[in-house]
Amino acid sequence: MANELSLPGRRSVIMGLAAAVAVVPRTHAAGGLARLTLWPAQPPGGGGPAGAFVQDDSGAVSNISTPTLEVFLPQKPSGAAVLVAGGGGYRRIGLIKEAYPAAYWLAAQGITAFVLTYRLPSENWTDGPVVPVQDGQRALRVIRANAGRFGLDPGRIGVMGFSAGGHLCGMIAARSAFRSYAPVDAVDEFSARPDFAALIYPVVSLQPPFDTTNTRRSLVGETPTPEARAAWSLHTHVGADCPSIFLVQADDDLVVNPQQSRILDEACRGAKVMVEYHRFAVGGHGFGIGNAEASVALWPRLYRLWLTSLSVMR
Repeated sequence: MANELSLPGRRSVIMGLAAAVAVVPRTHAAGGLARLTLWPAQPPGGGGPAGAFVQDDSGAVSNISTPTLEVFLPQKPSGAAVLVAGGGGYRRIGLIKEAYPAAYWLAAQGITAFVLTYRLPSENWTDGPVVPVQDGQRALRVIRANAGRFGLDPGRIGVMGFSAGGHLCGMIAARSAFRSYAPVDAVDEFSARPDFAALIYPVVSLQPPFDTTNTRRSLVGETPTPEARAAWSLHTHVGADCPSIFLVQADDDLVVNPQQSRILDEACRGAKVMVEYHRFAVGGHGFGIGNAEASVALWPRLYRLWLTSLSVMR
């Protein structure tokens, strides 16, 4: 069952938004102040679950019948924005532990954050593994279409993903020219290419020996072909059009082999894509915005400095 989250003193910032932006229902346990619907009608392809989101004890959600964006508005907007995707092996989405803390931190830096609740391929969508990419590409277009409403610079819009969400954000970044769905309205005239990408302990490869993750099972099944493994492995798509990448992982990660980030780092360097890779000795998997008692908690500060070097933060 969903739990209510109190947002004292912050709801006033949504005043003046256009009618198309709806206040988030409090029954959704949402952390954002407003919500945008991604699609004007049913999402592409058809299929999928019915009913409301299901939330587990950790605050992760599944049963995603209607993908959405939750908006976190800073008190002093800088014009930059970041799309945030929590992880969960494409079987659920970590909102409370990963996406929402990151969004609040981004807003505190003056960055407007958009938390994406994306469709899960394991929930019987007709388009299967493509549906999260469809939602991610559409989300960037929706953000750019609403740039004037939220005071955003369309050229300073990035992505941040954790674990499977890191895989999703990486695929969006590396495959921005890929048409994952047929255009449905004028929103789809906007670019789906992020200007920068932060991938935090991301799933990168679905190929042996890195094929033990839930991400691999959710995307390509139990007995995938070599072609399917390669097609959904992030590093195989990194090319010259990929935006700059900020990469973080701990060497004691027991869920996603740390070698995966090293593979992506090498792929970026081989393609001459600017990459900043931070390795931490201790942190495990799922540390999110970081434990204040561990060195891995330094990554948000390093990320902010990286954004400054890219002139995203001004």
